[in-house]
Amino acid sequence: MQHVKIPQDRIGVLIGEGGETMLEIEDRAEVRLDIDSENGSVRVEQVGDPVLGLKGPDIVKAIGRGFAPEEALRLLEDDMMMFDVIDIDAATRNESEMRRQKGRLIGEGGRTRELMEDLTGADVVIYGSTLGMIGRPEEVDAVRRAAEMLLDGAPHGRVYSFLEEKRQELKQRGLEYHRFPGSQS
Repeated sequence: MQHVKIPQDRIGVLIGEGGETMLEIEDRAEVRLDIDSENGSVRVEQVGDPVLGLKGPDIVKAIGRGFAPEEALRLLEDDMMMFDVIDIDAATRNESEMRRQKGRLIGEGGRTRELMEDLTGADVVIYGSTLGMIGRPEEVDAVRRAAEMLLDGAPHGRVYSFLEEKRQELKQRGLEYHRFPGSQS
C-alpha cells in the first residue's frame, strides 16, 4: 500500500464523472483507491497482479501532475513505460524566474513542449512548478535532457537540434515512437 498526495484541483480529474476514472484505474491497474478529497491524499492498495499494481501510484501521481487520465493510463501499455518529473522550482530563485523558465519550456504558443512530444514520442505536461513526462526510458531521458538544457539557458535552436538528433538515433536503433505508431517522419 502506498500513499500519494495530489493537488486539490486534480481530485475531480482523478475521480472522474460519477467515479468513472477512479473505477477504470482500479480495474486496469488492479488496485483500490481510497481518495480523501479534503486533503488530496490517495491510498493506493494492490488487489491483483503485483506488477500492474506497482504502476497504480504512478498513474495517480501523473494525474496529480496534470496529465489527462488516458495519458496516465498509458503507463500500463507495457512494462517499460515510466513516469518522471522535473522540479522547475529547483532551477529558479524567485517567482519571476519561475515564470520565465516555464515560458522557455512551453515555448511560444506551446511549440517547445509540443516539439518535445513530437520528436521523442513521450507525453509532456507542464503543471504548477513541474514538468512531467510519460514514455519509455529513452524517450523520457531525451525530454529530461532537453528540459535541463533549456533550464540551463541553452538556445531553443540548439535544443531542437538535440531533439532531432535523438529522434534519428531512436529510429536507427529501431525504437518506434509509441505516440505515432508506423510514423514515417
